[in-house]
Amino acid sequence: MKAKYLGLCLLGASLGLSSCNDFLDLKPSDKATNSLVWSSSTNAQMAIDYYYCLLPALSSFGTYQCSVGMAEGLTDEFKYGNMTFNALMYIPNEISYGGLPLTAGYTDTYLGVWESTYENIRRINESLQYLHRSSLGENDVKYFEGQLRFFRGMCYFELLKRYHQAILYTEDLSQISTNKKLDSEEEGWKFVQADLKFAGENLPVSASATGRLTSGAAYALLSRAMLYCKDWTAVKEAAEKVIAMKYQLTDNYADAFTGGNSEAICQYTYDSKISLTHSFDTYYAPGGDKALDGNQADGGFGTPTQDMVEEYEMTDGKRFDWAAWHEAAKTGTTQAPPYDKLEPRFKATILYNGATWKGRKIEPFVGGTDGWCRWEADPKTNGRTTTGYYLRKLVDENHHFTTVQNSTQPCIVIRLAEVYLNYAEACYRLNDAGKALEYLNKVRERVALPKLTGLSGDRLFEALRHERKVELAFEGLYYWDMRRWELADQTFTGIRRHGLKIEKMGDLYRYTYVDVDNQDLNFPKKLYRLPVPVGELNNNKEIDQFPEWK
Repeated sequence: MKAKYLGLCLLGASLGLSSCNDFLDLKPSDKATNSLVWSSSTNAQMAIDYYYCLLPALSSFGTYQCSVGMAEGLTDEFKYGNMTFNALMYIPNEISYGGLPLTAGYTDTYLGVWESTYENIRRINESLQYLHRSSLGENDVKYFEGQLRFFRGMCYFELLKRYHQAILYTEDLSQISTNKKLDSEEEGWKFVQADLKFAGENLPVSASATGRLTSGAAYALLSRAMLYCKDWTAVKEAAEKVIAMKYQLTDNYADAFTGGNSEAICQYTYDSKISLTHSFDTYYAPGGDKALDGNQADGGFGTPTQDMVEEYEMTDGKRFDWAAWHEAAKTGTTQAPPYDKLEPRFKATILYNGATWKGRKIEPFVGGTDGWCRWEADPKTNGRTTTGYYLRKLVDENHHFTTVQNSTQPCIVIRLAEVYLNYAEACYRLNDAGKALEYLNKVRERVALPKLTGLSGDRLFEALRHERKVELAFEGLYYWDMRRWELADQTFTGIRRHGLKIEKMGDLYRYTYVDVDNQDLNFPKKLYRLPVPVGELNNNKEIDQFPEWK
């Protein structure tokens, strides 16, 4: 949203608010206050605007998807390098290793969102109740209700994708009860669909994502949500609504993550002038930015793995054979990796040895400006990579820490390429392989990869999974995709992540294929459904713990 839409902060201050959580915890102090807020469309919009702070929860910029780091850190894509028992350090690794630590309480602490999400829902329902009791005009009421139901639908979607069931509440606040049963999964998904469909029908159609919520944002989120409940027709219909709205893929893949681009459908804009910033760059910029650009937080907390690098095709669409590096795991090889032969999304996503960054070359080797260190043997990375790579995607190359530490790189919450891939998956599930391939190829054509042809069945599904993993890398979707496909317990169990140890030898480099884990990853099947928090079990006599966690 544009900076002018953040005047809500001033309203928040006038009501004694200091943060998003403060607002969500606020209890109405008197009728006059609520009467004032909902007495005019200007004030009402300012009150609703405050919920926009929830949008980064859908992305890698927030901590909602995983409170201890990017959810990709629980997978084969990404590795947190520090051994310190903390967020962005060892805890994501501990979760990925599974085993005894994954008790119900531990899992709820780091992956659960039960209490905070129900607080959000309650406040949204309060706003809906005040809205419908107001004397605002019919058009204003529908527009404001569309925004509020987007946020409520978003919250219930996030609950259902984790817990499969939820307690459904509407604006009828008399429904609120300490003891209340969970509604069925089917009822939950119908509720989400109804909320987001209403939002899509009553929010304005616009191909610009730089303002408030639009119809496109609602239908795009609906296309995502319906993948989880396996309503393929609903996914297809919602995606078709978005496709008809004239959003366009950016010509350059990297531009899809810049503010106001033609592909963005929902965007959250930061503004340093009102202290609305984030710290993504401080945590994930390459280690050399500390000495050369003044990053006070070291950077390089988590880095892409060699396993992720090997997902990228060559520019001709073929998969590269990395056997020479795997086979030289003990002695290393001076054969340079084929970085210049990989398709454009690789260079736009991952910083590698010799990549250009802020007018210099990345040096992720032993003793280099950015540096390399061995997992576990070097318990503190101090910005050095354990994998031989750094994250480029979502990190702002134009941000300079010498000017300001925190960043204003916009958060692209949902974009057209995802909707194309949602649509392709729905078409595949509905046995329309031709249409699925058409939309897969729209995504591939942007990066000049050859079209896929003649695929169906398992081969088409494999191509869909690969395209989502590469196109949407590090956007907070991969971990949840693998869960909804019920492939996580196979893919993230019995494996280790890998990197390249790089050593400079005169004009050459020696690359050694290394493990970056001290034990195998393990995804127990019980993680397909997160546990009910102990606090809810103690207070709500109508709910029992899910069987997976007994």
